[in-house]
Amino acid sequence: MGQARDDNTPPTIQRVGVIGGGQLAWMMAPGATALGLQLAVQTPHPEDPAAAIAQHTILAPITDVDATAVLAGQCDVITFENEFIDCDGLQPLVKQGTIFRPGLELMTLVLDKLDQRQFFQQMGLLNPRYVALEGGEAPEVLLAKAQPVGFPLVMKTRRLGYDGYGTFVVADPSQLTAVWHTSGRAPVLLEEFVPFKQELAIVAARSARGEVAIYPAVETQQVNQICRRVVAPARVSPAVMASMATLAHTLVNGLDLVGVMAVECFLTKDDQVLINEIAPRTHNSGHYTLDACVTSQFEQQLRAISDRPLGPTDLTCAQAIMVNLLGLEASGATHQERLAALKAIPQAQVYWYGKSPRPGRKLGHVTQCLGADADPAGVAAAIEGIWYGAET
Repeated sequence: MGQARDDNTPPTIQRVGVIGGGQLAWMMAPGATALGLQLAVQTPHPEDPAAAIAQHTILAPITDVDATAVLAGQCDVITFENEFIDCDGLQPLVKQGTIFRPGLELMTLVLDKLDQRQFFQQMGLLNPRYVALEGGEAPEVLLAKAQPVGFPLVMKTRRLGYDGYGTFVVADPSQLTAVWHTSGRAPVLLEEFVPFKQELAIVAARSARGEVAIYPAVETQQVNQICRRVVAPARVSPAVMASMATLAHTLVNGLDLVGVMAVECFLTKDDQVLINEIAPRTHNSGHYTLDACVTSQFEQQLRAISDRPLGPTDLTCAQAIMVNLLGLEASGATHQERLAALKAIPQAQVYWYGKSPRPGRKLGHVTQCLGADADPAGVAAAIEGIWYGAET
């Protein structure tokens, strides 16, 4: 936690370090320029997106603690692009005075999905039913554990799962046993499959002084457990929108967050909000804020961690959509041809991350602001038709 300052005192944080150099760090660049901040990144490859916009780059894996010590010497505060870091290894740097925002306690919590679920329970939040396996159990133990959850169920790798990787919807006991062996019998959660009517997400920010800013809740739509599109704001009742905002406010305060956090939820058929997961960083569900909100989630993260006032989160248009551009089973030329077609769409903003194409990899996204009478599903479908073609 940083110390509180008088509002008339200029912020002392001018140099921000980011562990991770992918697209989330890359999209911090406009916000850093607007706030007069310098960015340094720790990332393994010189071709990683954020290496092109950072004032300083340390080429090292994000779990390289010695490299982070060098980064700390160049920065006033360090933040994160993802949660797959060596929290234990970074603890000595905290004792030496390095400021990490969010704090390492929060980053440790999200490393294991079981720890998240247990924390949600302690806070009295609505969870799906779940059980945990530590890894390596015999098949009969696996099936006994699954019984109180019931089928179908969702099997999630407890650590290092993201963008649908490590998440499996399992229909019956035989399929569960097969998937369990295929996954190497790693530590997993077995969770109740929630027959939701919508998947929702919300991004919130909190400063070291306890100031909180919350964005509108959005609807996320998945294909093969990977987010394909986002509609902002979510098409839900005012009561559900208020429940999402209350949930976000409760979590950022309960976690003593300094930074930005996304909360992913299920909305049941009777309008109950069940929490799914949290991510204490900028998030795919908030990319629309670059073009459709007064303050983007990326600038907001920088504001929160650098002791600057949080910015307004209001939408600047009636509604907006975001479509992810995943790598195709196609040649690089086809990717570029489809990218050119997307760039020709009036009013669409295309973000291309500059990463080497690989099937299923997030290569970019498209956002488009819409009027109140527009059909977001139709607009998203047109964009997806150009990019995915017959795969849509």
